[in-house]
Amino acid sequence: MELTLDVLKEKLTAWKGCDLAKTANPVFGEGNPHAKVMFIGEAPGDKENEQGRPFVGAAGKFLDDLLESIGLKRDAVYISNVVKFQPPENRDPKPLEKEQCLPWLMLEIALVQPKVIVPLGRHALAYFLSDITISDAHGKDFHLTDSVTVFPIYHPAAALHNGSLRSSLATDFRALGDFLQTVA
Repeated sequence: MELTLDVLKEKLTAWKGCDLAKTANPVFGEGNPHAKVMFIGEAPGDKENEQGRPFVGAAGKFLDDLLESIGLKRDAVYISNVVKFQPPENRDPKPLEKEQCLPWLMLEIALVQPKVIVPLGRHALAYFLSDITISDAHGKDFHLTDSVTVFPIYHPAAALHNGSLRSSLATDFRALGDFLQTVA
């Protein structure tokens, strides 16, 4: 059987390989399976756990608005999370939980083959650039390989909790929009 995003999603639904999978619903990525841009958040929240879709709560609405601000539609990009199940009480994912979910994310990335990966926040950034903080990396492009660029941005939820980050997030999205104009 050929591995596709649909097959991977089915496998994740059946997987019980971490403690979170025993208490939460799987939340697989969604969007354009051939997207040039892939956004990666930290973990599902309450709304995502309920609906089984990434970024559908308040942070997701804000992300949709930010995408529209640079001329992108949600269905033109691919959106996923590092951790595929909601941590209890929306706490930060534990290192073991992130490690256990990493193969799922890496397979998603391999299947989508984005040219630009946009880690949203510090947890997602750590997978790609572990030696730099989100406050130092946000709004800048980093070449991961010859064909893949990482463009870190603050997580939309961070800006919802800390209003002073809203202008940085808007600025970073404008920079992302400008950068995407240069990517073939």
